[in-house]
Amino acid sequence: MKLIFPNGEHAEVVLGEGVTRVGSGSDCQIVLVAPGVAVDHCEIEVAGGAATVRTRDPSVATVLNGRQISQSEPLKPGDLLLFGRIGCRVVAQERSAAASPMPPPAPALTEDGRTRIRMALPKFMLRGVSGATFGRNFALSGSMTMGRQNDCDIPIQADEISRHHARLQVTAEGVMVEDLGSANGTWINDKRIHTGMLRPGEELRLDTIRFLLLAPGAQPSTAAKAVTSEPAAAPAGKSGSSAVVWVVVAVVLLAATAFGVLRYLGKI
Repeated sequence: MKLIFPNGEHAEVVLGEGVTRVGSGSDCQIVLVAPGVAVDHCEIEVAGGAATVRTRDPSVATVLNGRQISQSEPLKPGDLLLFGRIGCRVVAQERSAAASPMPPPAPALTEDGRTRIRMALPKFMLRGVSGATFGRNFALSGSMTMGRQNDCDIPIQADEISRHHARLQVTAEGVMVEDLGSANGTWINDKRIHTGMLRPGEELRLDTIRFLLLAPGAQPSTAAKAVTSEPAAAPAGKSGSSAVVWVVVAVVLLAATAFGVLRYLGKI
């Protein structure tokens, strides 16, 4: 198998037998220097033709097919991997009759004829801000469960968390949160809920474990320019000054005309 980076962040990588480490550290076999990539991010192991990927730094996101992994996961051709903000695709390594390795080709279109895939950030992410999940990021997609049990999509090893504590459903506006009958409750912005909408920038709390909802793929909104009263008043003030000048000029002209008429009549 090999990894292809559709957006050109790295040359394609053939995965040989053994462990291939991914990260921003110079001792990694795949060096990716970008925001969201840890020094020792994750590793891919190939043994007996089977490949697995496992995270080495739980504080950063390693996403397999849209789901953040927290332990070893099998890897197969066609899978999509996301390291922080850098994505790649797993493709099958074609068997070659020649024993000599092929030189790495120049970045080109994918070799199997499929449409080039543009990797995207997950729409929403939860960032742990307290307790057992402090500093960890969890990519959200579709419907996911949170709880103490290992079969949850987001497992949280804390005694105050129920085995299946809450369910998350990603929507266009945010994340719909449903409490699954937990013992200690689910809260959005310090308000206990059974179901509620969590929006970017808001806080989700499972008893004492707190998260912040982030939208890493969203474009920042452009704030409207504020219009103050001073610039609007300036033209009015200028217009008022011009009017005063013209009034003064008119009065002077009228006075001069009256003076000339009176002088002509011999009144002066």
